[in-house]
Amino acid sequence: MGEDHHEGQRVSRRRALAGISSIGLGALLAACASSKDGGGATATTTTGGSASISPQASTTEDLTALFADAGTCTLTAQTTQGPYYFDADKVRSDIREDREGVRLRLAIRVQDSESCQAIPNAVVEIWHCDAAGLYSGAETLSSGGGGQGGGPGGGGTPPSGAPTGAPPAGAPSGAPSGTPPNGGGAGGGQGDLTPQDDKRYLRGAQVTNSQGIVQFTTVWPGWYVSRTVHIHAMVHIDNERTLTTQLMMDESLNSAVFARAPYSKHTGRDTFNDKDSIYKPSMLLRITQDGDGYLGVITFAADPDKNGN
Repeated sequence: MGEDHHEGQRVSRRRALAGISSIGLGALLAACASSKDGGGATATTTTGGSASISPQASTTEDLTALFADAGTCTLTAQTTQGPYYFDADKVRSDIREDREGVRLRLAIRVQDSESCQAIPNAVVEIWHCDAAGLYSGAETLSSGGGGQGGGPGGGGTPPSGAPTGAPPAGAPSGAPSGTPPNGGGAGGGQGDLTPQDDKRYLRGAQVTNSQGIVQFTTVWPGWYVSRTVHIHAMVHIDNERTLTTQLMMDESLNSAVFARAPYSKHTGRDTFNDKDSIYKPSMLLRITQDGDGYLGVITFAADPDKNGN
C-alpha cells in the first residue's frame, strides 16, 4: 500500500526514544505529555533510520477549509471502547496493510470543547473492522459478527458455538459474551482486549499537528451483526484517555460502497444508522469523493479538564 516498511514496527514501551525507527503508543503518549511540560519531545515520524521527534508533519494541502461544516466545538459524544480495543503499538497514518476495500482518507481535528482552540500533540487512535466484519487481533472472536454458517460472508447468523452465558475460564478481559458486540454505550465500560492473534490491520495512531489535525488512510469499514457501519476513535491528552467515540457514514454511501467487491460478498446486513444503539447525527463524517475513494472529515471537541463542558 505504499507504506514505509519501517512505519509501525512494534517496539517495546521500555525502549528509549532515541535511535529507533518507530516507537510504541505508550512511549508516544509519554513523549506527548512531556512536550506539554516543557520536555521538548512529542511524537515520531518514521522515514527510516533514527526517529524524528515531532508532531505529524503539516500536510501539503491546507485542510482548514475542509472543516467548515465538519462539526463545532460542542462536546463530542462519548461511547465505550467496545470489546475489541487494545494498544496495538502502531504509530502510522496508513493502516490498511493487506486489507482490500474502498480507500477512505480521514482527517480528524481535535479542539477544546470550551475554548474551541486546536489541541496540538494529542494522540488520536482509530480501529475498525475490515470488509468482512473482522477485527485484527480478534479475528476468531469477531467472526461471529457476520457470516451464516460461521463465516463472514453470509446472512449475519452468529456461528455455531458462539459464546453464550458466562465467559469460559481464562477468557480475556473485554471479550464478548452472550450477545454479539454492540460497541458499548455512554455510561458503560469494557476492559482492554488481550489480543488473540498477531494481526494489526486497520489500527493506528497519529499525533495532532499545530492545527489539531491528524490524517489516516484506511478502507471503508464493513459491518457485523447488531451494529451499523462505524469506526472507533480514542483521543489521548496528557497521557490520559480523554475521549472515546465513534464515526459513522451516510447510508447512501454505505449502500454504494457495499455494492462493490469485496463488500458485496458479505450480505444480510441487519442494522442501519436509524436503528443503531450508538448512532448520533453528530458522529457522521463529512464525506466527499476523493479520486477512486473518499475523504471523511470530522471535528472532535474534547474536554481535557473533564468538567463536562
